[in-house]
Amino acid sequence: MNMEQEKQKKTEKIAAEIIQMSKNKLLVNMRFMDMALNQFRMAPKPEVTPFTACDGDVYLYDPAHILNAYMLDENLPIRNFLHSVLHCVFKHFYVNTLVNQRMWDLACDIAVESAINDLALDYLNITKAKEQVQFFDLFKKKVQTVSAEKIYRYFLDEKLSEDLVERLSLLFKGDDHVLWYLTQEQKIKMKLYAGFGQDAKPLPSRLILLQGWADIALRMQTELEVFLVQGKGAGLLTQNLREVNRERYDYSVFLKKFAVRAEMMKLNPDEFDYNYYTYGLTLYENMPLIEPLEYKEVKRIREFVIAIDTSGSTSGSLVQTFVQKTYNILKSTESFFSKINLHIIQCDADIQEDVKITTQQEFDAYLKHMQLHGLGGTDFRPVFEYVNGLVDRKEFENLKGLIYFTDGYGDFPKKKPPYDTAFVFVENENYTAANNYEIPSWAMKLVLREEEVRHCS
Repeated sequence: MNMEQEKQKKTEKIAAEIIQMSKNKLLVNMRFMDMALNQFRMAPKPEVTPFTACDGDVYLYDPAHILNAYMLDENLPIRNFLHSVLHCVFKHFYVNTLVNQRMWDLACDIAVESAINDLALDYLNITKAKEQVQFFDLFKKKVQTVSAEKIYRYFLDEKLSEDLVERLSLLFKGDDHVLWYLTQEQKIKMKLYAGFGQDAKPLPSRLILLQGWADIALRMQTELEVFLVQGKGAGLLTQNLREVNRERYDYSVFLKKFAVRAEMMKLNPDEFDYNYYTYGLTLYENMPLIEPLEYKEVKRIREFVIAIDTSGSTSGSLVQTFVQKTYNILKSTESFFSKINLHIIQCDADIQEDVKITTQQEFDAYLKHMQLHGLGGTDFRPVFEYVNGLVDRKEFENLKGLIYFTDGYGDFPKKKPPYDTAFVFVENENYTAANNYEIPSWAMKLVLREEEVRHCS
């Protein structure tokens, strides 16, 4: 072994010790992160990155970078390791390669650094954290919850200057995201898995990997409550975990299944989780992560009810968009006949309007002249009483479903109606994970953000 090889070996040894020390420091002080901190297979790979990089499974690093970071600030390797771990907890690595990579990378870094800064722990404090604070305050004003998804959308809308993007990138960068955008084939070609000894196995399937980190995120959210009780700061970390763990639905996918299902739609929670199915859809609109389970189709339908809550807090433009999208989705299903019997019912605390739609032309005319009526309080019961009356009078031959669009609370019928029902709630700024909308056991619930309603297709 020549002197250069010996020096490299020593550098790798010291770098590995620094990383282990960093991990131990985090483990001692944040026990709620024990699983997350022990997930990576680690190896020095300076040929892959001059910094550190992870993809949810492997953690690669340039030993020289680790040493330089430690000499610059002994807290820096600790913070950077936590930075990479939180990327995985928040599922930032699971990304569509068609995304604006630079903006997505920056948004993810800001979300992670903001959460770390909010912990207010001495051993995570670094020099540039003071400069970061001014931007944290700005982002909080612009997007309320500082999550990667919201910051990313904000960046795309604002079209930041090149100078500002460069400044923010340098200020918030904690690792390299190169592995996020590589295919499995590219990783194998790069011999990414060499150097792990007995662990030199291929990367787990992306879905298995995502499931593993989802389980970790759920556990973290639960155990973090103890951390908060102890008076430690973790507000932004908690908010991001709630965002990650919150049950997500894609409206278009759900409605297509709802429209063709059997007498009762049944989901096996052990086999299917909407959280992972719609995570990509939420971020990138047309990129589902997994295919949903198929439901048994009993009868093709041509009859449907769209109920609209016209209480004072409901936005007219949002309602119009929802009705348009709902009709388009129903029309696109093979089960929805060209001849239809669609009732669009407006109700606040009383029935305000019922419009029967049988053709595309009638629907276009309705949408063109649509107006909201009522704008009073919210009571869901009149709609069901009214629709039940229509069923009794044979206005429907085979009513299969009712979709109720609302943004608030109301009184529900005590008995299940003879048709399936789904409530679509629109999330507003007052909605939190702890303030969930309660519905009867016989109904289904979707909670969507306003932008999810406007962008569903």
